[in-house]
Amino acid sequence: MALPAQSAALLAAAVAVAAAVFLLPPSSRLSWTPRGRFADMILANATIYTADAARPFAGAMAVRAGRVLRVGAYESVKELKGRHTHELNLSGNVVLPGFIDSHVHFIDGGLQLARVPLRGVRSREDFISRVKEATRDKHPGQWILGGGWNNDVWEGDFPAASWLDDISPDNPVWLSRMDGHMGIANSLAMKIAGIDRSTNDPIGGAIMRTAEGEPTGLLVDTAMVLMFDVIEKVSTHERREALLRASRHALMRGVTTVVDVGNYFPGVSAEKTWQDFSDVYEWAHSMQKMLIRDLIGKNGRSLSQWIHLGGVKAFLDGSLGSSSALFHEPYEGDPGNYGLQVTDMDSLLNRTSESDKSGLQVAIHAIGDKANDMLLDMVDKVVDLNGVRDRRFRIEHAQHLAPGAANRFGKQGIIASVQPDHLLDDADSAAKKIGFDRAERSSYKFRSLLAGGAQLAFGSDWPVSDINPLQAIQTAISRKPPGWEVPWIPAERLSLDESLKAHTISAAYACFLDHAVGSLSEGKYADFVVLPSTSWDDFAGDLPAHVLATYVSGKLAYP
Repeated sequence: MALPAQSAALLAAAVAVAAAVFLLPPSSRLSWTPRGRFADMILANATIYTADAARPFAGAMAVRAGRVLRVGAYESVKELKGRHTHELNLSGNVVLPGFIDSHVHFIDGGLQLARVPLRGVRSREDFISRVKEATRDKHPGQWILGGGWNNDVWEGDFPAASWLDDISPDNPVWLSRMDGHMGIANSLAMKIAGIDRSTNDPIGGAIMRTAEGEPTGLLVDTAMVLMFDVIEKVSTHERREALLRASRHALMRGVTTVVDVGNYFPGVSAEKTWQDFSDVYEWAHSMQKMLIRDLIGKNGRSLSQWIHLGGVKAFLDGSLGSSSALFHEPYEGDPGNYGLQVTDMDSLLNRTSESDKSGLQVAIHAIGDKANDMLLDMVDKVVDLNGVRDRRFRIEHAQHLAPGAANRFGKQGIIASVQPDHLLDDADSAAKKIGFDRAERSSYKFRSLLAGGAQLAFGSDWPVSDINPLQAIQTAISRKPPGWEVPWIPAERLSLDESLKAHTISAAYACFLDHAVGSLSEGKYADFVVLPSTSWDDFAGDLPAHVLATYVSGKLAYP
């Protein structure tokens, strides 16, 4: 299971988030022959959207041994009903394939659920109040950790250590911005980390300073490693609890599979990701707390039917909100700032080429238009070096694209792993950051990517945005941030069908799991969600905000 040392930048593991009870042998994953005559369960009187082009809709479905046995009209399914078959009459309720979240930091998300919640904070006063509340049950010296703040919500002023020092004199504080590319520390935390006016900016990062040169407490991109090195370590028990907490949270939203891109960050060791795999995922598998699926031969190596080691991930730039995404033109009002390139391109090309030769799927973070162009050029070089094959190279985020870039995704079969709900945060701030015209022509080009032949895979980037596929689908269709009367860049809107596929079958294709999940097709795992909508017209006209039930391998996993 060892990876080349230069390839171990990050494990990207596709994880089914449920404690399903059926464990078929790995060899059965690709070829499955149903045994016995009758189904374990039949869904009847349903409105089933299959995400399978061969049969887009059905009224009934039979499940046996955790797999879809038959999909079609009830007349074709009822012959599979035996004495012990459970028939679930859904009275017209809409059924969808289980959602796949293509990009999450799963254990981090579970940890964040138990930390200082700063998402949605709309003022300095509320920010300070929440941190003050968190200090009440902390002993002196204990770290106060949290995240999710977005300074754009309170008119753009960044927080500073001075906001925190009076309320947390005896506790070090570290609070990450919602995009994960910036964080704020109080003065005690900076003292522990050895950060002062003489500390140099690391390559690919920045220590924000006052006009007098004093650190403000804000650390950007690789500079955050200075804090990561001194924050108290999270115990194995806490990480295991975080996994279970995250699983419950995802299942509640109808998510049955996630692609966990781990907690790797430029400048830190990949060891933490492997520790999460061995200490948390393998434990969950052995204890049947959460059963997870595997893959690495040509595209992966099978450990079990539940854990899938997908490949490796790296970073090229930062984020728009932290003014560290890499652009061809400078940020508005900051003529010397084009963003940050956090990885050397020669090193990235060598690591990518070696990983690709090993049959590993490669996923690289790029947000700014220049970063995306650099990656597209690099993929061309990798193809020239290693030849044409079905590699499904992934660009994570692909938020801002220069003219012509969208078409280049399709030419090389590149997956655009995008997060629709990020546009809810960026719509108001993008024009301020990069100018109205640049924002309008470059941002979140979902329609252009599809038209250029790219595969779209939807995700949340949780805990950056919450896991919420139904909201993400609505966002991709409407592109209306809160309070907006008109869509942001309406030409880039998607249809309902396109958006559903991006969270199901296309997302499965993006992680080489389309043979097993992503659609309700015969032989695939019976992962599905039941919605409160009682007809397709009802669903399409008013997308619900929640799911009624989530099933994994034919077993009820939520509620």
